[in-house]
This record gives sequence, structure tokens and C-alpha cells, in this order.
Amino acid sequence: MSDSRRPLRVLQVTARYLPDLGGTETHVHEVGRRLGRRDDLDLTVLTTDRTGRRPRVQRAEGFDVLRRQAWPRGSDYHLAPGLVNVIRRGGWDLVHLQGIHTAVPILGMLAARRAGIPYVVTFHTGGHSSGARTSMRSAQWKALSPLLRDARRLIGVSRFERDLFQGATGISPDRFTVIRNGGGLPTAPAEVRPIAGRIVSSGRLERYKGHHRVIEALAAARRRQPEAHLVILGAGPFEADLRALADRLGVGRSVTIRAVPPGDRDAMARELASATVVAALSDYEAHPVGVMEALALGVPVVGYDVAGTGDLVADGLVTGLAPETPAERVADALLAAARTRRTAAVDLPTWESCADELATVYRTVVDEVDQEEEEAKKAGKGGAQEGR
Repeated sequence: MSDSRRPLRVLQVTARYLPDLGGTETHVHEVGRRLGRRDDLDLTVLTTDRTGRRPRVQRAEGFDVLRRQAWPRGSDYHLAPGLVNVIRRGGWDLVHLQGIHTAVPILGMLAARRAGIPYVVTFHTGGHSSGARTSMRSAQWKALSPLLRDARRLIGVSRFERDLFQGATGISPDRFTVIRNGGGLPTAPAEVRPIAGRIVSSGRLERYKGHHRVIEALAAARRRQPEAHLVILGAGPFEADLRALADRLGVGRSVTIRAVPPGDRDAMARELASATVVAALSDYEAHPVGVMEALALGVPVVGYDVAGTGDLVADGLVTGLAPETPAERVADALLAAARTRRTAAVDLPTWESCADELATVYRTVVDEVDQEEEEAKKAGKGGAQEGR
């Protein structure tokens, strides 16, 4: 039983954390630094190290980061057996699994269940450049259903994700909640203004992220607006293919690819503030952090009407396109959106609201567990007295 007078000891478990890049990594960092400032929580983040060179213990902004070595190093299905002892022997009041599509959350749920520690899960589902891996997702979610049923709360970062897992697992809807990613960035310096013709596409350089589709649209856009150019923000294995495509389409000099340093929110704010429009043509995003950041800065966004991006299309925040829309029509949509006047900041979730909602879930779950334990004790005493 927890002591309500002391801070709750919460362990967030995630397969990857900064300096690795990605939406989940950003989410964990942004909510972590806010939860770490709270007096009622004692937060620790547990993650893996596939390099063997990162510190095992590191102090972040108000919370500790623990890393345990993982194998194989070059794979996203890596295993880190050292996570188990940290979970089972850490004296945690609650374990929060951040992400569901790797082996790490499976190990984490098993360890927490074995130790009798209540756990919650945020899905953070992602796409994949492998068609075979993508086709297996539905079966994967169903296979995880027994572990997910034991979770105290199941958290989607979008309505799409909530509905996806309700349908795949058959778990009661009252076990699910939606806590959307925040979209806040620091204010960009006043001298940073939109650069005429600049299109930005952000995200890891993998095929499913759709950067190649933006390059194809750029080639069409430049026939109507010669100053149109593209900045791709990210790093990853698809970079050489993207550069080759740009050269083949004759727009190599109009495409810049660069990575924003992990955790450098000021740099990301400057990059997005310089855009006239942001393109989000990914095959799959549970709830795109980059899109939320662009919207928070008032930058118009054109994106595929799929998955979590579709939620934002339905809410009227993103100009939606059907998947595989021809490049000419994508170019039309990008150029039209770039001409729209930037609106004042719309009512979006922030990282502060996201962290506050998570803190409420943590406290509610621990209180429920305490109440159940108290009722079980009373029932046990009653049974003992009747036996006399």
C-alpha cells in the first residue's frame, strides 16, 4: 500500500530515449521534465542502450534516466534483460509502459505483473517501412491482449489509437483513455520569419514517413512557383534514397536535409517558424508530434487523412489528402495552404496538460489499488471472525 503523504514512485519504461530521435522519445522527455517538477511524484525513466556507450544512470531535468544494455544493437526488436531487475526490485508504486510495438513493453508488463506492481500502458504505435511488419500489427495487438487486460489503464494518444485497440483486443472501453501529445515549442525569435516557398517535412528518414512524396510534389510545385524548396528535418537510413530521388527529379539543389539536435526545442521552433507550410505525408502516425508543434506555431499543415493525423483532419486543423494522392494535387494543396494567413494559436493540448493528465491517472490508479487492498483486508478479517 502506498503512503499518500509521500511522492508516488513512478517508473516509465520506454524502448528508446534521447539522444534517439522520434515522437515517443520527445513525448517521454517533455512530460518527464514536467512531471519531474511535481512534489507529488518521484519519476524515473528506464530505457535501453543499444550502443553500450551511454551512461547507465543519468540525471535529466528533475528525473533520473536508467539505461540497460540491449541486443541486437541494430534492431528495433531488441531485448534488454537488465530491465527486469530494475522493475521488480525498485519499490515502484506504478510502472508506466511508454510504447507497445517492441519487445521492451512485453518484458516490462511481464515483470510488473510478476512483481504485483500496477501498470498502465500508453500505446504510441508507429509505422514501419517493412510491409511484412506492418501487416502483422493486428495479430500482434491481439497476442498482447492478455497482458493489456491486466493493465490498470490503457492510454491512446489519439481517438484513432483508442478505437484501434478497443477493436483489436475486445477490452472494455472504460479501461481506455485518450491523452494527446502536447504541441508546445519555445517562441521563435522575432527575426525568424516564413521564407517564401519553404516547405518543411519532419521525421525520421524512413520510407513510411513519406518524405519522398514531398520531394515528388516539390518537383511539381516548382513548375508553378520556382522559389519553392524543401527542408527535411530528420536523420535515418533513407537519406541516400531521398537525395537520389531529388537529383533524379531535378530538384536536388532545392532540397535540404538536416537533423535537429535531440531535445533542442529552440532549434525546432526556428525551423518550423521559417516554413510557409508543413507536409505530413506519413503512412502512419499515432498522433504526430511534429504536426502538433507546427500547429502550435500557427503554421498550416497538409497531411494524409490516416491514423492519428486523421483525427486532426477531422478537427479541422490539418488539410487532409487521401493516401497516394498524385504529386500534382499534393503540390496544389501545399501551395494553397502556404498562401493562407497564419492564424492565432488554436486550442491545442500542451505538454503541461499532457503531464497533468498523466499525473491524475497515476494517482487514480494507486488510490484504486490501495482501496482494493483495504477492502481485501477487511474481508479477510470478517472471514476470520466468522470462523471463530
